[in-house]
Parts: sequence; C-alpha cells; structure tokens
Amino acid sequence: MMIKPKAIQPGDTIGVIAPASPLDKRQVEQSKSALETLGFHVVMGKSCYQHHGYLAGRDQIRAKDVNDMFSHDDVKGIINLRGGYGTPRILSMLDYPFIKHHPKVFIGYSDITAIHIALHQLCGLVTFHGPMVGVEILRGMDAFTKKSFFNQISGHHVDRIHNPKNDPIKTLYGGTAEGPIIGGNLTLITSTLGTPYEIDTKGKILFMEEVGERPYKVDRLLTQLKHAGKLKDAQGILLGNFKNCEPQEKEMSHSLQEVFEELIKPLHKPTLYHLKAGHCRPNITLPFGVRVHMDAYSGIIKMMERGTIQGYENNGYQD
Repeated sequence: MMIKPKAIQPGDTIGVIAPASPLDKRQVEQSKSALETLGFHVVMGKSCYQHHGYLAGRDQIRAKDVNDMFSHDDVKGIINLRGGYGTPRILSMLDYPFIKHHPKVFIGYSDITAIHIALHQLCGLVTFHGPMVGVEILRGMDAFTKKSFFNQISGHHVDRIHNPKNDPIKTLYGGTAEGPIIGGNLTLITSTLGTPYEIDTKGKILFMEEVGERPYKVDRLLTQLKHAGKLKDAQGILLGNFKNCEPQEKEMSHSLQEVFEELIKPLHKPTLYHLKAGHCRPNITLPFGVRVHMDAYSGIIKMMERGTIQGYENNGYQD
C-alpha cells in the first residue's frame, strides 16, 4: 500500500528546493513571485540561491534542503525549482525513514526522476511528476497544465489521464493493463540500474519521457532497460513527450518511431505513446505510485484512486 500525502491548495505553504541545477538570482525571485501569484505561501530553500558549477550548491546543501523541507512543520508541499543535473549525487544523503513517516506532496520532473524513484522504492510514497517553479510556473502555465496540476495536488477525484482535445494519445501495441504508474526521464531511470535505488517495474505501468537525445541514444537507453528485464517486468508502457529527439539533418538514422517499433512493440505489452507529459506544453501532472487502468486499444487511462488524502473538492479546477 502506497503512502499518500495530504492534499494542498492555495493558501498553504509550499517549500521550493533546487536539488539539481541552479538558476540566477533574478530568475529565482521571479519564480518565487510566480508561485505566490498562484496563492501559495512560499519558503525558499538555501539551495535555490547557491551555485557550484552546474549544481545548485554542494551536495550536502542540496540534500539538507530536501530533508529540511520534509521536516518543516509549516510546509505542506514541496516543489522543485528546476531539473538539469545533480539529484543522483544526493540520494544516499536523504533521510528516508523520516520522510516515510512525514509524507508531503512532492512535485517535479526531468532530473528529479531520481528522487521520485528513490522515494517510491524506499518510502512507498506517492509523488507527482509535474510542473516546476523555475520552468512552467515561471513562464506561466497554460490552462490545461494548470488544471491538471491543481486537480492532482488538491485531491480532486480525476477520472482519467488524458491529452487536450484533438490531440489524442496513440496506440503502439494494443491490450489492457493495470498497476501503479512509475518512471520519469528515460536517462535517469536507466541511471538507477545497479544501484540501491534501482527501479522496480514489476506489476507497474512504466512511464518514460526524454529530451534532447537522438534516436540512437534513446535506442541505447531502451536496450539497456530491456536487457535488465525492466520492460518485460512492466504490466504496460506509457511513452510521454520525447522533445528534440529526432535525427540531425542528413544523418543516417532510424526515426524515433522506428526505435519504438523495433524495441518496444515486439514485447507485446500494452503500450501508449504521445502522452503530453514531460518537457512539453501542455504538461500533464502524473501521480506516481497511483493505480491506473490503461486501455491501449482506445488510448484511455483511467485513475483507480486519488494521489492525495483529505482532498479539497471545491477548488475550481474540476474536470
């Protein structure tokens, strides 16, 4: 049984952390203001104002921010500033026993995938693959992204996960599957193999997305997951947005679709693709650890439960 955090809504206090890469101070302050504009009280972690090369501060600072936000009594939810690189370096420094007994809404994607998987594996905690403060919230969420975000974190009952109208989810291989969603960025998922945080896909719906990797690199990553048995173990596969993952001009290459056809389709697993989740606009918020029923014949993903407890029903963002 997965541990579900308490729902949050505008008026609550959210903590912001930067466990991966930094932003400049001006962008950090603008991000904070944008989150406050959504109606939240905001507590900024020290990592948000740190720079250490391509990292938002040294490992100890970034890890302490994660632990501190889970222990901060006033903070009801935690949202990440941005992705980039850095979260795998701090996984061994997180206080998993404490986090398990003090669950909170935790939101982010991309490099944050490493923390999602660790919290799932070691704490059994439901987390949310969704917008980040220094990305979507800073730039201004479109209406679809905003509705998906608030519906998930506020505990409103969402019947299904779907794309905007006239942009359907597509079928790679038909069938039905049921299980909790887990996954995230393909590179980060693969990086967990052979570590204490290795992803367990048995009985799960494996979600994957990627950005800026050419088809042969996506092929390499999927092949490694295939050899590790992670694709075979999954009940079903859900492919999100693969932004800028096309061949370079005049390059001899498979298309991304051909990679999926050759590596995933022969598994005969119910598989959907073109879900608008990941490095894209709009960006659907996915509740990791929550059971869904996936019908890969019709492209329908039904939610079997909520991702939070003590939800607020009248938040104005209902389906």
